[in-house]
Amino acid sequence: MIRRLPIALLPVLLAAGCASTTDLDVTRAQIVQQQQRLSQIETKISNDKLLDMINQVGSLQAEVAKLKGDVEVLNYNLQTTQKRQNDLYNDLDQRLTPLEGKTAATPAPGADSAARTDDGEAAAAPTPTADPVGAEYDKALAQLRNRNFKQAIPALKTFINANPTAKQTPDARYWLGVAYNAERQFQPAIDTYQRFIELSPTHARVPDAMRNIGGCQRDLGDTARAKSTWQQLIKKYPNSDAAQKAKQQLSALK
Repeated sequence: MIRRLPIALLPVLLAAGCASTTDLDVTRAQIVQQQQRLSQIETKISNDKLLDMINQVGSLQAEVAKLKGDVEVLNYNLQTTQKRQNDLYNDLDQRLTPLEGKTAATPAPGADSAARTDDGEAAAAPTPTADPVGAEYDKALAQLRNRNFKQAIPALKTFINANPTAKQTPDARYWLGVAYNAERQFQPAIDTYQRFIELSPTHARVPDAMRNIGGCQRDLGDTARAKSTWQQLIKKYPNSDAAQKAKQQLSALK
């Protein structure tokens, strides 16, 4: 026989059922709320990461653009340097060419030293004048002609120090400046050219030395001093070939 629950217990049971349902609803609502918060957090994290990635990409793009600009500048500087170097070599060739063949050939050992007269008698040949200083100078200058600038520098310095009063010494000092210039040792080149001008102020190569000084100053980044040097050259030697070239170089700086 089924026992019947007292009628007095029914409200209690109903209240317990309602409480369980309410708690479940509250718990479910809390779960939904937590899921929403979690979703918001995930979205924020995702957005932050995306923003960070966008910033990184922007930074990389800016860096790449800067590097491209640097490469363009380097290429321009390289082309400019190569052009100046070629101009220097061409100028050097033009100035060295007239010097070719000026030195008398030295007779080879064992060569016939007597000339024959009409009657077949041997006539005494004139004794060639030995010029060891000239030979030393030509030997040093040969390094320059062959563009062995590193070897030309010590060779010319040795000649100048050993022969301070020789007639070739002013030219040797000028060519020493050219050798330094070709080796891109611009400050030693400037010092050498200035010493050349100081010791040989009336020498025909003074205008060229002044133009080269301006070129070295420009290559050292001192464009103001380069302009001043070239302007002095143009004023002092207006009809010289060096002055005409200096005008072109001045125009290129503007």
